[in-house]
Amino acid sequence: MIDKERQTAGGEQAGEPVELGDEEKALVPCEPGEQDDSDPEEIEADEETGDSASQLKDQLLRALAETENVRRRAKKDVADAGRYGIANFARDMLSVSDNMARALESIPDEAREESDIVKVLVEGVEMTAREMASALERHGIRQENPLGEKFDYNLHQAMFEAPGTGQPDGTIVKVVQAGYMIGERLLRPAMVGVAKGTGAPAGDDDGESGENAENSENTENGEGEAAANVGAKLDTSA
Repeated sequence: MIDKERQTAGGEQAGEPVELGDEEKALVPCEPGEQDDSDPEEIEADEETGDSASQLKDQLLRALAETENVRRRAKKDVADAGRYGIANFARDMLSVSDNMARALESIPDEAREESDIVKVLVEGVEMTAREMASALERHGIRQENPLGEKFDYNLHQAMFEAPGTGQPDGTIVKVVQAGYMIGERLLRPAMVGVAKGTGAPAGDDDGESGENAENSENTENGEGEAAANVGAKLDTSA
């Protein structure tokens, strides 16, 4: 009887489920094939949240860079407007200055010495021309006189070519009209005459004529024919 009761009690205890606490559940190992309780949708949502945060950060950085570029561009435009805003007005004033210079050049020196009225008039025009030049310089407008410099198509305008000047090819030998710069920009190109030719000094003409005479003599003796053939093979285009 007692054994039967023990068996019955043992069977009831074996059949009843045993409840475990949270700490005990954490210590219980997962069975093979048992999956984690984390939801795949939550994992995907976390990944999408990370991508969205990265995109928002990239967009923010691009917006900040664009704002900085706009600010710098606006600052440069304001500075250029203050510096070059008078370019059209200054270009018109250059013609006035040129006319005063032409008026002074047209008056002969004899007329200045013979007539006091002409002398006073010339002095007044010269003072006006100097004041005009000073006013232009105060606003960043300066005159450029490129005489003797190398021709630059960005700054100069060629009016004619002058051969036989003894200057290297492309050298400015005459300034017809002076050029002007406003800040770092070209306001008006200088009208110039440019040297054309080899640029051999005038003093070498005698040497060249003597050399030609010597070559002609050698040609008559039959010695210059070989030299002429050698010279024909040389490339003198440079």
